[in-house]
Parts: sequence; structure tokens; C-alpha cells
Amino acid sequence: MDYSKYLNSSIQSIHPSGIRKFFDIANEMEDVISLSIGEPDFQTPWHIRDEGIRSLEKGRTWYSPNRGFADLLKEITKYYKRRFGITYEPQTQTLVTVGGSEAIDLAFRTLVERGDEVIIPQPAFVCYEPLTVMAGGVPVIINTKNEDNFRLRADDLRAAITDKTKMLVLPFPNNPTGAIMERHDLEEIAQVCIEKDILVLSDEIYSELTYGGRDHVSIASIDGMYERTIVINGFSKSYAMTGWRLGYVLGPVEVVTQMTKLHQYGIMSAPTTAQYAAIEALRNGDRDVRKMRDEYDMRRRLVVDSFNAMGLSCFEPLGAFYVFPCIKSTGLSSEDFCTRLIMEKHVAVVPGNAFGACGDGFIRVSYSYSLKHLKIALERIREFLEELKNGN
Repeated sequence: MDYSKYLNSSIQSIHPSGIRKFFDIANEMEDVISLSIGEPDFQTPWHIRDEGIRSLEKGRTWYSPNRGFADLLKEITKYYKRRFGITYEPQTQTLVTVGGSEAIDLAFRTLVERGDEVIIPQPAFVCYEPLTVMAGGVPVIINTKNEDNFRLRADDLRAAITDKTKMLVLPFPNNPTGAIMERHDLEEIAQVCIEKDILVLSDEIYSELTYGGRDHVSIASIDGMYERTIVINGFSKSYAMTGWRLGYVLGPVEVVTQMTKLHQYGIMSAPTTAQYAAIEALRNGDRDVRKMRDEYDMRRRLVVDSFNAMGLSCFEPLGAFYVFPCIKSTGLSSEDFCTRLIMEKHVAVVPGNAFGACGDGFIRVSYSYSLKHLKIALERIREFLEELKNGN
């Protein structure tokens, strides 16, 4: 039976995630150390897990309101006021979603109409471009540069805008590069967005994971940007709650109201147990976040220093938990490097071109793993590079 005539052509045109390819290969091999997935190696802090367990013991197994429980909505808005100085109204400007991924999908489907252009700085997480296509939009790619520490520059943004531009995706702190945008960077971007009247989707899922004394700045806090920014965040990275599948949206009433309608019909509500756990995370989880961030920071410095010592130049990432070393000196493409590394040394990393064509010549390495595993993997990579130099 020929199913091609039944299947959605936009979906058929989209390639599977390049991240999962090497993760799946690693799962089929023994003695593999995988540094390929952005999965915190920490367990969800016990007091957060305990609150989820307690909710089950008390029989709290019903649907939540579509937007999320009122207490969680309040805690989310209190958190953004406390951490980033931005005020949102819980019941009208906030929506709890099934992970940040659903929130991003809702934003695209709510705001993008057929033919609208969406500007995406790359390298970037793999979902933005396909979700733009599935919403009927046209991705417009800006290649950020190693020499700029992979930051988005206002001049490049201005040059990419046309009369069809609807929205800019702002994926910082960045996956895969670890790049951040500081306040002065965002002020320049904001000036262009206001002048050209475009919206911003600000994915801030790594907002708590910044280093070197730099605190995350949300573009929604920049003058003139509050009313044109849709903020995406969640609990997966900051609180080690990936499997709980809980995210949220903050933004203008008019936009969040329409996103909520999609959420109502497609999902109904986020998981009840996870919401009770998230309330506890926001109320009492600051110390856990600091502890995990300090541990990531130690690993970050180890991994960056190790790659530079091996001869793979690596700029200093100041956010998230990834490094993005350049492997051009090896003469291999990103795909070939990663394939040989996993087959010959049983270490899984992700080719940079999985995050956009401009990522070729780089690899993404996650340091959200234990020091023991990182040290073993780094030694194997060093051996691999030595063998390449010797012509093996």
C-alpha cells in the first residue's frame, strides 16, 4: 500500500533528529560512554520527589485546570519576579505545558501562518526549524560564528528581516554551543525587533545554568520587549526533572489565551503529579539549583581545558551544560568524526551539523555526566586524536 499519498507532505520532508542517531547507536553497544544527551545525571532532589509521591498517596490523581494549578501558576510568576524582575499575571499570562517542547510547538502554531518567516540563529536545538515548517512557516537561518562566541549580532538580524518576518527565535543560553547573550547584546537585538515590529520566542530553559558570574537576562525585561516576547521555560534542566515533563509559557494575555486553546484541545492539561512536585521545586529548590550549577561549573572547566589541551579549540561556554569544540583540524567532517569515535573508542557525542549546517566542523559534548565518566571519555578522545595524527 502506498501511504505517501495519505501522509502529510510537511512531516515527510522533515529529517529525524541528529541527536538521537548516535544515542541509539550507543544503546546497542557495550562499554559505551555517551555524552550525547542533555540529561542531568542528578536525580530530582528528594524533597521534590517526595511532594510528588505525597500527592499520589493523597489520591490527587485528577485532571488539573487547563492552564495548570493556581498555586503553580502563582509560584511561576513569583519566580520570574524574584529571579529576573519581570511581573506576569498568573491566571492570564501563564500556561503550564507538557515540557518546554509543547510550549514551543504551541507558540509556533499560534503565531505562524503559511508563508510567515521565522528567524532562527544556528547552531540551535533541533526542534525550531521543523516546528516552523509544520506550522506552515519558512525558517530563515542566521549562522552565528565561533569568533563571536556564537552570539546573535544585531547587524545579522537586521539583514535577515524581510516584510514577511513574523518572529525571531532567541535560544539562549544555547544548546548546543553553551553561548549566552548579555544585557548589552539583548538591548541591541531589542532595538531591531522594535524597529521592525517582530515578535520574539525566548527559550530560557537553561536560564539557571550560567557561569562566570553572569546571571541570565531575559529579553522580556528589556524596555519595549515585554509586550512582544513569549518566554518558554521549564523544570527539566534546572531541577533535574526531565522525566516529569513540565514546562511553561509566559507572555502577553492575547497570545497566551490563544495558546491555551490549542493546549486544551491537544493535551487538556499537564501531569498532575508533576505539578505538585514543581510547586515544591519553586518554593524550596533554590539551594538544589545552586548545588547542581556549581557541580556543572566544575565539569565545564575540566572539559573545556581538556579539549584545548588536546588541540581542539573550544571557546568558553558560559551557559547550559554543553561544549562545542572545533574538530576542523582533524580533517574529518563532524559526522565522520563522531562515527569513528563511537566505533573505535566507544564514546558517543553529537555532530555539530545536527544543529544546523554551520555546525559542521564542530561536535557537541554534554558535561551533564559524572566526573568519572567525563574523565574516561576525555582520555578516550585524546587517544583517538593521537591515533588520527599517527595516521591510524
